[in-house]
Amino acid sequence: MIQTFNQLKKNLKKDLSLLPVIKIALLGDTATQFLSTALKGVGVEKGFNFDLFEADYNQVERQFLDTTSELFQFDPEYIIVFQSTHKLLSKFNTTSIEKQISVFNDRIAFIKTICSTTSTRIIYFNYPEIDDQVFGSYANKVENSFIYQIRRLNLELMNLSQQFPNLFICDISSIQNKLGRDFMFDSSVYVSTEMVLSIDTIPYIAYRTIDIISAAQGYFKKCLILDLDNTLWGGIIGDDGIENIQLGHELGIGKAFSEFQQWILKLKNRGIILAICSKNNESIAKEPFEKHPEMVLHLDDIAVFVANWENKADNIRKIQSILNIGFDSMVFIDDNPFERNLVRENIPNITVPELPEDPGEYLEYLYSLNLFETISYSNADLERTKQYQVESQRAALQFSFTNEKDFLKSLAMVSEVAPLNPFNIPRVAQLSQRSNQFNLRTVRYTEAEIEALAQNDQFQNITFTLSDKFGEHGLICVIILEKQNSDTLFINTWFMSCRVLKRGMENFTLNTIVNYAKKNGFKKILGEYIPTSKNGMVENHYIQLGFSPVENINHHLFELDVEHYMDKETYITIK
Repeated sequence: MIQTFNQLKKNLKKDLSLLPVIKIALLGDTATQFLSTALKGVGVEKGFNFDLFEADYNQVERQFLDTTSELFQFDPEYIIVFQSTHKLLSKFNTTSIEKQISVFNDRIAFIKTICSTTSTRIIYFNYPEIDDQVFGSYANKVENSFIYQIRRLNLELMNLSQQFPNLFICDISSIQNKLGRDFMFDSSVYVSTEMVLSIDTIPYIAYRTIDIISAAQGYFKKCLILDLDNTLWGGIIGDDGIENIQLGHELGIGKAFSEFQQWILKLKNRGIILAICSKNNESIAKEPFEKHPEMVLHLDDIAVFVANWENKADNIRKIQSILNIGFDSMVFIDDNPFERNLVRENIPNITVPELPEDPGEYLEYLYSLNLFETISYSNADLERTKQYQVESQRAALQFSFTNEKDFLKSLAMVSEVAPLNPFNIPRVAQLSQRSNQFNLRTVRYTEAEIEALAQNDQFQNITFTLSDKFGEHGLICVIILEKQNSDTLFINTWFMSCRVLKRGMENFTLNTIVNYAKKNGFKKILGEYIPTSKNGMVENHYIQLGFSPVENINHHLFELDVEHYMDKETYITIK
């Protein structure tokens, strides 16, 4: 739910002392004071305390091009850049066609420069269109029309974001498309204040900006849990029968349900895990997936299927135990207000959208929430559903064993241990963004940062895959070792996918680290745990592995004596 500007402003009066501090900078060529307030207000709502540097008015170029500027002295974790369409339009008003086009070429060159100047993540606002009606619709055929150049600039921005891993586009153009230009821009306010964003629009911009920061900090949605009756199709399958549910691409409400399923399928193909939670007999609930000719979704699109007559909150807990992800990574969609409220009250961290009554409005409402923001995407995302389907099979097998060791032996697990390389770097960067619970120091990396580590002799980088008789888990663990001196290795980074917990991967990983240390003459291994709101599960990780605590006021440090280490028991073999 989007709060108003005044509501966001009130958030700043709350106690922020317990919230993690993130340093962000805001640079703009127009008035940004209200945007600054809204960003901090949304930050509080999302659980962040922003230490925000706001550059003076219209100082974007100076702040970036002068390495002694306040921006570089502040050293932010994120830089938000808002260069407005209005300022470009004023520069574009010249009689020379060459100069008109050069305005945009210069802007593209500047964006390239700032991305090259710093490795800090840059969140750059794209350009909402202003149609000056100089050419009318013919502007689409005239290279020196303003609308032509704005569209070219936005396209080039997308290309640059692929070229520079630290560049992220905040799509405020799409916000204008949704809300309308008359809502977004108030000419009377602009004339008197230099604000190009209306006060009502600013919260929408702030939320979209903070969505990117939240995703970069590892807070994003991984799973969509769906009800069935009157959610995926119209009607009640148990009462109406498969032939009478409303579903299909012909005119009528069935069209809305089919298009809703198409959107869900696109999410699944992007890597969002799909699960079903329905009050139904399982065989009846599965029938449309197996037999209805108009179903877009099929059983092989669903990672976990739970249909029974039990409490939905309990069933969602069952789904969570199989997927082994946080409830705050889940979205639950149900047409029934009673079920929505029951789940909200019993699982506080889950996201439960207040779905409209009219199924025809489902999609437009969900579009507006931007629930599935991400800052990364890789081919591994395409296999995620299959991996979690297989995980359900593993969970079922485990129940048939009374002895955990026998179960682990039966899996026939194999791990490939490899250094960083061009093939696994994208997945390593993505895993660093996604790993919250099993992340000892919660370090996030871009692909560029991972590439730099791969070239740095001060670090030894180790990646681990895991497979078993059921299939591939893929790359699931990353270790970055820092050579502090000739005797000491520091575990700079240890993060691992929660999908492989209780498989003995922790023991296998430590055996690998110690083996490297022994071969290279290191006597001691140091590990550090930095607590966050999400990684409490690894608070005792190093103690459980046999490390000893190191007396230190400011850090949770632990050390391991390499010489006396005995390999830990594991049922994983190395490939």
